[in-house]
Amino acid sequence: MTHRATFATESSTVTFLRAISSPKKDDLRDRIFASLEGCLFTAEVRVTSPGLVCGVEVARSKAEELGCVVLNEMSDGTAALNTQPVLCIRGTAKAIAMAEDCVPGAIAKFSGIARAARQAQELAGKHVRVVSGAAKKMPQEIKTQLRRAIHCGGGSVCISDRPFLYLDKNYVRMFGGVRQTLASVAAMPGYVRVIQLRGLIENLAAEARAAIEMEAEILMVDTGRVEDLDLVAAMVRESGRRGSTTVAFAGDIAMDEVCAIATHDVDILDVGRAIIDAPMVDIKVDVIGGEPV
Repeated sequence: MTHRATFATESSTVTFLRAISSPKKDDLRDRIFASLEGCLFTAEVRVTSPGLVCGVEVARSKAEELGCVVLNEMSDGTAALNTQPVLCIRGTAKAIAMAEDCVPGAIAKFSGIARAARQAQELAGKHVRVVSGAAKKMPQEIKTQLRRAIHCGGGSVCISDRPFLYLDKNYVRMFGGVRQTLASVAAMPGYVRVIQLRGLIENLAAEARAAIEMEAEILMVDTGRVEDLDLVAAMVRESGRRGSTTVAFAGDIAMDEVCAIATHDVDILDVGRAIIDAPMVDIKVDVIGGEPV
């Protein structure tokens, strides 16, 4: 029998007809696991290579939403071996099968990012801070977990731990120069002023000179050229402001460049794609036992 309904708009009518003519599809897993009804199974989630893990808390929540009980878990930021489970869950056959579809996705990519952040910080050494500003370019839906992964690895997504104003190249373009850009925020005390230097309106030396004279707290040399970093750092030293001015460097820094760049006069390295694009960690979900309820 065909049901029809008339609503104020055509789109409403279409939506209603679709709803009554498209019954909910059966979940084939209900049929597949019918003979296992009444049994509970235990499964372990493991990484196949040792290192930091991140995303376990989200994985736990996903497993619990499916009706699984979490028997054991590692904390985010823990170094895991491939011989020990990072998460152990118990549930019905269907719940375990569904968990295998979503639990690895909560851990694999973010563990890879955490490991890359840790590697970058180790390569940079104790006196250079690693940040990853590229996190802001990622989809909003994953930003929270991405930031958590970078922090688990010892890095940061923020160039300063204090409230700051990041005045990038487009601010400089719109105001017509570095000096004018910094002048525009002169009446806003309480913020660390970060100015991006790229030599777009004036040459890099002129931009750096303006930033130093305007007493910007952080100079971000965002050209990817180490000779530019050296130039700006030398100008800061010559001005006598090296003790109060932070020098940062960015520009698609590769992981194998971090160690060498960190030997220069620099305080912060922004390692973007090399961290965000880190390979995901391989995750295995293995059923280790079952029992009737």
